[in-house]
Amino acid sequence: MPNRDSETLILAVETSCDETAAAVLRGEREVLSDVVASQVGLHAEYGGVVPEIACRAHVETVLPVVDRALCDAGVASADLTAIAVTQGPGLVGALLVGLTFAKSLAWAHGLPLVPVNHLEAHLSAAFLEGEVPTPFVGLVVSGGHTALYHSAARGEYRLLGQTLDDAAGEAFDKVAKLLGLGYPGGVVIDRLAREGDPGRFRFPRPMLASPNLDFSFSGLKTAVRDHWERYGSEDVRDVCASFQEAAVDTLVEKTARAARETGAGCVVACGGVACNTRLREKLSARAASLGVELRIPRPRYCTDNAAMVAAAGRHRFLLGIRASLDLNAVPTWPLEQMTEAA
Repeated sequence: MPNRDSETLILAVETSCDETAAAVLRGEREVLSDVVASQVGLHAEYGGVVPEIACRAHVETVLPVVDRALCDAGVASADLTAIAVTQGPGLVGALLVGLTFAKSLAWAHGLPLVPVNHLEAHLSAAFLEGEVPTPFVGLVVSGGHTALYHSAARGEYRLLGQTLDDAAGEAFDKVAKLLGLGYPGGVVIDRLAREGDPGRFRFPRPMLASPNLDFSFSGLKTAVRDHWERYGSEDVRDVCASFQEAAVDTLVEKTARAARETGAGCVVACGGVACNTRLREKLSARAASLGVELRIPRPRYCTDNAAMVAAAGRHRFLLGIRASLDLNAVPTWPLEQMTEAA
């Protein structure tokens, strides 16, 4: 078994929501394989993720996905240093599928088991692509989460603000459904917004004037709904562009405020919504104006994947963190409390 830091070989399993994923990471950044089985087609007709369907799909796909990851990496289970697995947060049934599989594999091969927080995994995606200076401010923005963290050192997190209602990604999906654009909505809105006028409709920037760093997107969603019900014949591209601009402005300005208030020299943006082209563009410009570095992983590592779980798992493994085989799912697991759940 490899025992030097540069030779660690981590297999990671991710099943927190509707993606069954496995990856093998050698050392700090060499991703030998990165396999994701998407369930988008299964959930599209419902306009969102159905937990029971997600759980059953994970049961059917986790073994072939892990086998493919090992095969693509050219390694066997016996070659591994450890197995990292998402413990939470997420859908409890979905999490249990990945946990059960990872525990079984760890037991069968006598391998260490490392529990990973899904939110830390998103932040860890940035470390796959280079050094991330600390302290940094982390914006985790996805379908289920929207939060700002301050990280004084890798693995240390302090919550600065979070959404009080809808996550940003959830708002994108709900607005897309309202406009009849299908699911998932974020990609479609991003594409249509490029052809629209972001200044045509002045939708609210929720809580932007508030002194705290919390978010709220429910009112923005309602404003779009009221506008669409009244002026449904308006160009949907302009509606998409104007909604997206309001959401992005809120995310960017709150993140910039967090960087100023904490004095952090770096901003990390991650999660599925970090794939949004307008968010990436405006965050880049805002970070440059503040003189801070910006780290946004490539889109492949922003959406749910196991390479980011492997990155977080490797760091925790080197810290000596291990889990016993009675490890259970933690569907609600605040990032700043992650060491308490393991």
